[in-house]
Amino acid sequence: MRKWAQFSVFLGLAVLGAMIKIPVVLGSIALDTLPALVAAVFFGSVFGGAVGCFGHLLSAMTAGFPLGFFHLLIGVEMGILVWLFGLLYKKWGKWLAAIVFFIGNSIVAPLPFYFILGKAFYSAVVPALMIGSIINLFLTYLLIPRLTGWLNQVGRGEVKA
Repeated sequence: MRKWAQFSVFLGLAVLGAMIKIPVVLGSIALDTLPALVAAVFFGSVFGGAVGCFGHLLSAMTAGFPLGFFHLLIGVEMGILVWLFGLLYKKWGKWLAAIVFFIGNSIVAPLPFYFILGKAFYSAVVPALMIGSIINLFLTYLLIPRLTGWLNQVGRGEVKA
């Protein structure tokens, strides 16, 4: 029951982050990934990946699903990327996790759209995804050390910042 409550809180935070839109050339980027990345570090990769997947879908919903059913693919990609981030963060360090997430989210994840929607779409979306990745990662690394002490005080396991 406690895990479901935690999941609901982080999913709610992802929805709030989704409503913080930063305008870019092609639509906007949001902060829906931030709670997922934090959740992957503190509660595990699978937990964070699920928040990332559903968080993206809720973010897309707040924008009116501009890419239609393609958001299902993006949600799965986001879930995998956040899962991988959490895994790398704990096993090989926070910088490798950040680099892999940045490259995966900015360059690799939109690759299917290069073939589906064309080079112009890919070229327009990559810079926006780079900005979004940097902002979400920066805020994640800003929050983790601050939350580590608090979560350890309330009885959560050790996480190295």
